Amino acid sequence: MNDNTPEILSPEECKIKIFELSGADFEPEIAADLWSKIIKHKWLLSEKVGRDVGLRTACIDFLENMEHAPDEYITYQRTDILNKMGAQAISREMWDTISDSQPPKQLVQRRIILPLTEESLSLKHGVVPPKAITFFGPPGTGKTHFAKAIAGVLAWWYIEIVPSILMADGVEKVGSNLRKVMEMARSLNGVVLFIDEFDEIASSRDTGDRIDKSITNEFLKQIPLLKNQGKKILLVCATNYIRHLDAAMLRPGRFDCIIPVGGLDQEGRTTILNHYLSKLNTGQIDLVQLAEMTSGFTPADIQYLFQQVAQFAFEQELASKQDYRVTTETFVQIIPKIPPSLNDQVIQEFEKDSITYSRV
Repeated sequence: MNDNTPEILSPEECKIKIFELSGADFEPEIAADLWSKIIKHKWLLSEKVGRDVGLRTACIDFLENMEHAPDEYITYQRTDILNKMGAQAISREMWDTISDSQPPKQLVQRRIILPLTEESLSLKHGVVPPKAITFFGPPGTGKTHFAKAIAGVLAWWYIEIVPSILMADGVEKVGSNLRKVMEMARSLNGVVLFIDEFDEIASSRDTGDRIDKSITNEFLKQIPLLKNQGKKILLVCATNYIRHLDAAMLRPGRFDCIIPVGGLDQEGRTTILNHYLSKLNTGQIDLVQLAEMTSGFTPADIQYLFQQVAQFAFEQELASKQDYRVTTETFVQIIPKIPPSLNDQVIQEFEKDSITYSRV
């Protein structure tokens, strides 16, 4: 048989095969367990050196390094999964770009960050760290930013699952794709798993069609499986439309926290403005005036504003051939062209949803 084709052997055959390859003699039951590990080790070695190493080499190497070989395989396998899922390392500094006055930050710190980082104290007092949370709020309010910042402050990997990727093989395959993705995620450790536009895969079964119902049912099965893992995995979902979620998703037992993420107060806007101003070539800036002028702006609005300001400054200097510094006057010219996302109606609807759906 070719070395590239794994053999299905009886325990006695495993004993003979290992003896032929390495000269080591084991009881049949032990040899059978070792044989499957040797096959995995052969694959690992071949991947590392970029060629087929053969069973003899793999067998001898495994037996000589038996104590560490299984751990090495698991580490390699997890690294492969992280790469396939597009895992990112997020800087701790992202947490600092969120103002302490933004209400969810203190809540997230108290209910999520501290129980996960102070494990011994949590265990002592019977505090169960969260495994699944949902952020909801108007578009652009920073839900994705919060998920990334949590990963950054925990020093965990950040993996985003986009519904459009689950739908790549057609809507009929969304359920099976979701199951495969969640199975891969459950093999990892130290991961924030983020699903944006959550309502697209967990919509109400009362109004959904057959496919929508099957997708929601699949997700309802996956959440307990993820939560029951003893590993460090935090599922973070985000939706702009909390009312569209299936009622079963919102009941206690599914998500540990359902957290509203609304607009920024003046201090919150000042923190973000400062962050983006540090990236520009600036002159005299009245930060208080800018914070007042951006009332109703979401973090996404502010990011877009600075993209427009940067482009404007670039074009001004390109045309004049002279150093151009962004000033308060620059913002006075550009801000009126960018309508804020948060108007009175949006804010009122969000406040109603916060009363109805929040669970912290």
